[in-house]
Amino acid sequence: MADHDRPQPHQIQIHHRPHYEGGVKSLLPQEGPSTAQILAIITLLPVTGTLLGLAGITLVGTLIGLAVAIPLFVIFSPVLVPAAILVAGAVTAFLTSGAFGLTGLSSLSWVLTSFRRAKGQDPLDYAKRGVQEGTVYVGEKTKQVGETIKSKAGEGGRT
Repeated sequence: MADHDRPQPHQIQIHHRPHYEGGVKSLLPQEGPSTAQILAIITLLPVTGTLLGLAGITLVGTLIGLAVAIPLFVIFSPVLVPAAILVAGAVTAFLTSGAFGLTGLSSLSWVLTSFRRAKGQDPLDYAKRGVQEGTVYVGEKTKQVGETIKSKAGEGGRT
């Protein structure tokens, strides 16, 4: 009797687990699609197909254009490369001149604004005083930085 209760090496034990109803089925609605959903799908299928067809035609046209243009680029590269460099230089020069122009205009605007703030004073005296104040400020800052560096160097020498 004791032999029957003990599992035998040739026996397989099967454990039953509860059935899981999750996964993709849980994302789908339990009832069928509504009429509005069916009409939307029927309407969107031709539009999607047309757009995919146009994308394919565009891809094929691009590939044909490249197949025709690449040999021409190779043949005319001694002319095209210097031309591209020239065009890039011209664009860079144009953008640089625009940046310098904007900088000049903003500087002129700043100077005019500072002269307007002088209010009754001689603009040159006002500008001189501004430059002197700026020089004093820079001198004080330089002195502070020098003292800070000196103190840091003194601390570094002690350790």
